[in-house]
Amino acid sequence: MASFHKFRALRFSIKTFSQLYSTNFASGARHGFSRGFRSHSSLSTCEPKILKLEDYASGAEAERDYEDLRRIRQEFDAAKLSFLKIPEALRAMPKLNPEGIYVNKNLSLDNIQVYGFDYDYTLAHYSANLQCLIYDLAKEHLVNEFRYPDSCMKFKYDPTFPIRGLYYDKLKGCLLKLDFFGSIEPDGCYFGRRKLSPSEIKEIYGTRHIGRDQARGLVGLMDFFCFSEACLIADVVQHFVDAKLEFDACYIYQDVNRAIQYVHRSGLAHKEIIADPHAYLVNNGRLLRLLTMLKEKGKKLFLLTNSPFYFVDGGMRYMLEASMGYKDSWREIFDVVIAKANKPEFYTSEHPFRCYDTEKDNLTFTKVDAFLPNKIYYHGCLKSFLQISKWNGPEVIYFGDHLFSDLRGPSKAGWRTAAIIYELENEIRIQNEDSYRFEQAKFHIIQELLGKLHAIVGNGRKSDVYKSLLKELSQERQNARDTMKKMFNSSFGATFLTDTGQESAFAYHIHQYADVYTSKAENFLYHPPEAWLHVPFDIKIMPHHVKVPSGLFRNQ
Repeated sequence: MASFHKFRALRFSIKTFSQLYSTNFASGARHGFSRGFRSHSSLSTCEPKILKLEDYASGAEAERDYEDLRRIRQEFDAAKLSFLKIPEALRAMPKLNPEGIYVNKNLSLDNIQVYGFDYDYTLAHYSANLQCLIYDLAKEHLVNEFRYPDSCMKFKYDPTFPIRGLYYDKLKGCLLKLDFFGSIEPDGCYFGRRKLSPSEIKEIYGTRHIGRDQARGLVGLMDFFCFSEACLIADVVQHFVDAKLEFDACYIYQDVNRAIQYVHRSGLAHKEIIADPHAYLVNNGRLLRLLTMLKEKGKKLFLLTNSPFYFVDGGMRYMLEASMGYKDSWREIFDVVIAKANKPEFYTSEHPFRCYDTEKDNLTFTKVDAFLPNKIYYHGCLKSFLQISKWNGPEVIYFGDHLFSDLRGPSKAGWRTAAIIYELENEIRIQNEDSYRFEQAKFHIIQELLGKLHAIVGNGRKSDVYKSLLKELSQERQNARDTMKKMFNSSFGATFLTDTGQESAFAYHIHQYADVYTSKAENFLYHPPEAWLHVPFDIKIMPHHVKVPSGLFRNQ
């Protein structure tokens, strides 16, 4: 990036270099660096050590280094003056739509004739109460069935701790947030509930980058049910550490995962939800509008879920029939309904379909060679599904929330894919705020100045002046990074971004397996079925990310 030629010129002399910096800084502190906006980190008010010219090395190289350092210091001081208020240009930047559809691969909806949907967190959205329910039921299973200490019953689910897209290291017991390239986020590594320092990460892993051998011990926590799982894993690890009990990190994961799976497969969570749908299910009238609109346009619809039929039926009745006044059975909207599909094995196995008798609550013995109206099917596989339905891959789009279980198989099979990421709405709203964009621009300015600083001075010529400036710039960068992180989640930050502004590993998987992504399937109501969804021409990785340029501060 070019230097800040358009900033107001500052008069410098060797004699008054440090004094001028201190004066400008104190003036900014008196006026308040957070005036006119909120959630901005204040710059440090500590006066730097005054360094004299004679402290610096002599010679031609030293003179050049000094002039370069003086110029960077001048740019830094000018930048801090510009940080006193939000630039009007930043306020004028367009806002992204929290309910928009974001495109990784061009998609012509006119070519889509078949719409498929997962159920949980795709058609059905849940309140925060569900995570607490799953956490408590799994915790009880650990104590009652796996004989974990009774003291574990005191655990409480903490919604402020986990985010989606974390990894658990089964060998070392750490919860990790990784970036797009598989490196550990410096502030995103926890052992139990304790955040590890960069030096501790280096001691454990040797490097922040996770190699292939280390990656084999990692398990991804990618769907919306992972919140309770990640929190319970961390709480168990922390409890064992505090109690000074020896444990194997792999066993912790296996037991917690088995407990979570038991909560789902046993029907414990399903029965609680159906018994009190008002407490867990979120009503949304737009869902019925979307499904009926697609049917009226002549589209085929199918439901493919791992949940049992009674659970899906209870939820759909509540969301469509009881609340929305839909007079017909919800089953008449769908051409095919498949429950207990056992994804992701559904996409690779050769299991046959079985017809489910809803009145007798059992599976029939007749061969399934056609999908009949108003019938329910269990199990099956993708190969049989394509043979029976005659629906070709590119004309099918499938909506799901789990990148691996829901979308990886269809993506490889040639279906178009739509990821439903519920957190997307809130993250975009935060990114739209002036306070966030202000911190992002500050971060980019400091990052560029640090790049200049590292480029001008060789390892053998790092003076006290250099070290002082490096320390100040690094601290300001960390301040901006911490402020942005806390806007999303105090432990792990944003779901899609790392604290350094890079895309996360979760964002990488969305880019890999989702042609489009959005917060709710109902957002497709904003687009006609013949619309063409295209990748923005100026996007490098994730289309919902806006990079705030540091140049917005230049013309103030």
